[in-house]
Amino acid sequence: MSGHGTPIPMTARSGHPLSGTANVPGDKSISHRSLILGALSVGETRVTGLLEGEDVLDTAEAMRAFGAQVERDGAAWVIHGVGVGGFREPEDVIDCGNSGTGVRLIMGCMATSPITATFTGDASLRSRPMGRVTDPLGLFGTQAFGRKGGRLPMTIVGAKDPVPVRYELPVPSAQVKSAILLAGLNAPGQTVVVEREATRDHTERMLRGFGAHVQVEDAPEGRVIILDGEPELRAQTIVVPRDPSSAAFPVCAGIIVPGSEVLVPNIGLNPTRAGLFATLREMGADLVFENMREEGGEPVADLRARFNGALKGVEVPPERAASMIDEYPILSVVAAFAEGPTVMRGVKELRVKESDRIDAMAKALRAAGVEVEEGPDWWIVHGRGADGVEGGVVAETRLDHRIAMSCLILGMAARKGMGVDDGSPIATSFPVFETLMGGLGASLSRE
Repeated sequence: MSGHGTPIPMTARSGHPLSGTANVPGDKSISHRSLILGALSVGETRVTGLLEGEDVLDTAEAMRAFGAQVERDGAAWVIHGVGVGGFREPEDVIDCGNSGTGVRLIMGCMATSPITATFTGDASLRSRPMGRVTDPLGLFGTQAFGRKGGRLPMTIVGAKDPVPVRYELPVPSAQVKSAILLAGLNAPGQTVVVEREATRDHTERMLRGFGAHVQVEDAPEGRVIILDGEPELRAQTIVVPRDPSSAAFPVCAGIIVPGSEVLVPNIGLNPTRAGLFATLREMGADLVFENMREEGGEPVADLRARFNGALKGVEVPPERAASMIDEYPILSVVAAFAEGPTVMRGVKELRVKESDRIDAMAKALRAAGVEVEEGPDWWIVHGRGADGVEGGVVAETRLDHRIAMSCLILGMAARKGMGVDDGSPIATSFPVFETLMGGLGASLSRE
């Protein structure tokens, strides 16, 4: 699949129980950060388990453009870094494809170097607002020149004499937090980020692993992250755990497709990422964590998901949203097969992802025969029970990989299946999705 090429219509058909082991790709968040922090380090960083989807490969290419050596060596990726403040000015435009994480983190890591870089991406990424990142980066002395509304293509002029900043996040966003912390690496003194709601903390954990001094404190105003600027980052050996956001798809398929039992091994269960799995258990899903352990400072387990046909709708606590923001589309699919309403609040971030994910999934579910209510910051899916979803339609994916995969999982359990107008964006995060689900017994076809 190619997220940048000809559309690939796809169809999923029901009636095929799923069974077997689903070896999902490496964690996308950690893969991006491994490449970036490796490029900002001194020495050779080796990474195994890297997600080789288009989003991450675009970040690897960007690090090369800034002067790092990034090469695949057998099963590993090797990065020879240039050190904090060592980036050179790219000779060409940086194309981040479909990746909001990639472009925002890369903007952060070059924002306090005296260089200029221009960023672009695909149609979906060019429609997404960048002001939430460029506004706080401006406090360091960085300048940003983009299209109306703060959209790509955008040129970032790095600060020549950066100053440390203190910034309180107006909305929970690990991307914004990470961009500010990466910018703070090349600023003197301490850079401070305050988040009222905790978001995924891979950046803080990995910065410490690479040798930066990062303190995290609980204060009345929220979680306070303090970074000491101008460290010398030391190259590391990294084993990337498997992606919980990718695991969500075979796990949820195992839960809603009659007769299924699926094992998804080696999944990272960082508490800032595991909200979906807690919610599924509250809904009555037969989801078991096996072989619980810790790898590289991150909790890991094997997930076993079985169909039991006894799901019930729940109200998801709004404070859980940050730990599962990417999983709401597939959760809405599970909710469609539950009894009663599933209420999701505090989710306005979904409106500005690769697509307006609330609108996209609401339209797909309604077309499949499911009642959905929605507002600016909430939505409610009225479940129809284990065998009550009709399906039989083609959903618009809007260049959004998670919409495409969610609708195909819906088709595996809906009575009349489900199609999508374009499955090509799936390659950005889960290039083996089609093969993996087919190996479990799913009926997936390209039209």
